[in-house]
Amino acid sequence: MRQKVVIRALVERQGKILLLRRVGGRPSISGLYELPGGSLHVGEQPVDALKRSLQIHAGIEPETFCLRDVVSFIDPDYQNTQYVFIVYSTTIDRGDKVTTDDEYDKIRWVKLSDIHYSQLTSSTNILLDIAKFDSGGDKATPDRTATRQTAIIHSDGGSRGNPGPSASAYIITDRSGQTVLAQGGKFIGYSNSGMAEYIGVELGLAKAVELGLPDVDFYSDNLMVVNQINGIFKVHNPEFIDVYNRVVKLLFNFRRVHFHHIHREYNSLADSLVNKILDEHQGR
Repeated sequence: MRQKVVIRALVERQGKILLLRRVGGRPSISGLYELPGGSLHVGEQPVDALKRSLQIHAGIEPETFCLRDVVSFIDPDYQNTQYVFIVYSTTIDRGDKVTTDDEYDKIRWVKLSDIHYSQLTSSTNILLDIAKFDSGGDKATPDRTATRQTAIIHSDGGSRGNPGPSASAYIITDRSGQTVLAQGGKFIGYSNSGMAEYIGVELGLAKAVELGLPDVDFYSDNLMVVNQINGIFKVHNPEFIDVYNRVVKLLFNFRRVHFHHIHREYNSLADSLVNKILDEHQGR
């Protein structure tokens, strides 16, 4: 599977964000709006790509910027390509006038709550869904169907002795985090913590597929695993390649999957499931 890194800017001004409408391209994106940005060139730093693409496509320079998120996305039109979006929150000078190049024909400043998904490219829908979830005052009234369909998954893996007796576990909740939809795990034998972490991700995703959940926010306290799945790190350890490929294959079953790294203390439920499995096995 190919990987392509794309920079996107969430340009904010007076509570509104900047969108540009595509004038050409393939039918699935032509005439739709997206966040300004562009591809990361070989040898280029993400911040330099941010500045370059904003200047080319919107005629603006960022006044302030900070990294907001890193999101992995598989385009339905190009399922052999994994896109990795690096998203920056950006502001521009009040006097800056936005202009477009020949790839875009219209500019809009809109509130997040006023955006309809049918006007946006697929990837922009994903990025703005994240923005809505993270923002405060502009949050739209929750859609009950969307709440039922969106799941939060925490997974973990552990190895006593590393390598040693190992186990993996997951817990799936609704979007509020209050209702447990499923939980489980298994003892995986003599292994290491990295493999246990990967298998925890695999088990959680497989269960979400079984439950028919289209949108998932996935949380793990293993930075290596999260960054490899997000395409930031490459998988160099041959031992992990097979399970990594199985995880990537599972991603095709979802409309949206967003992987987050969290600190260990925020992953206590999945961690306790892992330890319970290890304790039960040790007692046999």
